[in-house]
This record gives sequence, C-alpha cells and structure tokens, in this order.
Amino acid sequence: MTGSIGWWVASAVLLFWGVGAYNRLVRLRADIIAAFGVLDALWQRQLALVDATLPAWARPPQQTQPAELMDDIMLLWAALRGAAVQLSVALAAMRPRPLQAEAAAALAAAQDVLGTAWQRLQQDANDLAGSSLPDTVATQWLQQAGETAKAQAQFNDAVARYNAAVAQFPAMLLAWLFGFKRAGAI
Repeated sequence: MTGSIGWWVASAVLLFWGVGAYNRLVRLRADIIAAFGVLDALWQRQLALVDATLPAWARPPQQTQPAELMDDIMLLWAALRGAAVQLSVALAAMRPRPLQAEAAAALAAAQDVLGTAWQRLQQDANDLAGSSLPDTVATQWLQQAGETAKAQAQFNDAVARYNAAVAQFPAMLLAWLFGFKRAGAI
C-alpha cells in the first residue's frame, strides 16, 4: 500500500513538473516572438526613413539608368536602396518564424549591409554643397539605430534564456518531445 502511494506521489510530482517546464518553454518562446515584434516595428521605421531619404531618381519606377552610367554618389544611393530591399526581404522571411536560426542569420547580415551602406553614403556622398543627407535625417537615423540596438539586445537576451532552457536537463527531454528547437540570435 505504501509503495503505491509513493508511486502516485512521484507520478504527480513528475506530471506537475512537466506541465510547469512546458509552460516555461512556451512563455520563453512567446517572449522571443514579442521581442521580435518590437524589433520588426523599429526596422520598419528605419526602412521608412531610408525610403523617405532616397532621391526621386533612385526610387524603383524612375531608376532607369544602368549601373555603368552612374557616378559614385548615385552608386552609393543605389547601394542604400539595395540594402533596404535586402533587409525588407529578410524581415519578411523571419516574420512567420522568428525562432529560426537561418532566418536570424540572414536578417543580421542584411542589417549589417544596411548599416554599412548608410555609413558609406553619409561619409562619401558629399559634393560642393556639403553632405547629401540633411542633419535632421542623420540625427533620426542615429536615434532609430540606438533604439534598434536596445531592442536587438532584448531579443538576443530572450533567445539566450530560451536556448538555455531548451538545453537544460531534464527540460531538454520535454523540448525534444514537443519539438522545441534552439532559436537564432540576431
């Protein structure tokens, strides 16, 4: 009789632990999704700033000049436009699956390309009148980049907490059983 009570108590403890561990994994996964939502909105603002900054000739319907006929400044603007498109595509690919490591790696690469294109434009796209970018736009970019960096750090922290929980024994058994995979940081 005492053996069966002990078995029932152990089974109940195991069941409650399993439910708690599963709920923790679900909550940590939801934290990643919420953090990505904030990050996505901030990147959308950056893309809108890039789009608003582009000269009229660099916008898709008007861009008819082949690359070999463009001067250096035009090439910098075209590179910025291409980097913005790359980030937009990477964001669209990651939205339905914000935990996928490959999509996160592509998004990180696209973010680096956009940042580099913006810096090159800001440093090298000067003519006799001065910088091609107004000071207000450069200030907006810096502010948005700072906000994005904070949101990215929060996303990466959420990913680290989730990945630690997925790899922790014995929760890793539940993760394997229910298909929880490691997430990718940006």
